[in-house]
Amino acid sequence: MTELDRLLENWESVYKKGLLTFWLLLLLDEKPCYPYEMSAEVMRLSEGTISADDNSNYRAINRFEDMGLVVSQSGESKLGPPRKYYRLTDDGRELLRRFIERNILIFQHPAVAEHIQHVLQNGGNDGQ
Repeated sequence: MTELDRLLENWESVYKKGLLTFWLLLLLDEKPCYPYEMSAEVMRLSEGTISADDNSNYRAINRFEDMGLVVSQSGESKLGPPRKYYRLTDDGRELLRRFIERNILIFQHPAVAEHIQHVLQNGGNDGQ
C-alpha cells in the first residue's frame, strides 16, 4: 500500500463517519426502519460506500431521538417480540433538506462541477 493509498483511506474513514448521519436520515426519509436492518439498508442506499455497525446505528438513533429528529413506534416482527421502528419527524426532514442544500447540492454548482471535472480529466494538473 502506498502512502497516497493510506492517506486516502484515512481521509475516507473520517469523511464517511461524518456522513453516517446523512445516510441514516436519508434512509429514514425513505422508510421507517428498525436498527438491525439499518446497516444493510445504508449499505444499499449508499451503493456500498458506507458501512456502519449496529452499535453505531443505535447510538446515532438514540441521539436523533433525544434531539427530536426521529420518533419510534412499535411494529410487528415475524420473529419474536415487536420491533421499534424509527421514522423522521418534521424537524428531522427539515434538517436533512437543509444539509442537502448546503453540503450536497454545492457539487452541482457550475463552478464547483467544473473544478471537479478538471481534476478528473487532468488529474488536477493544469499543465504547469
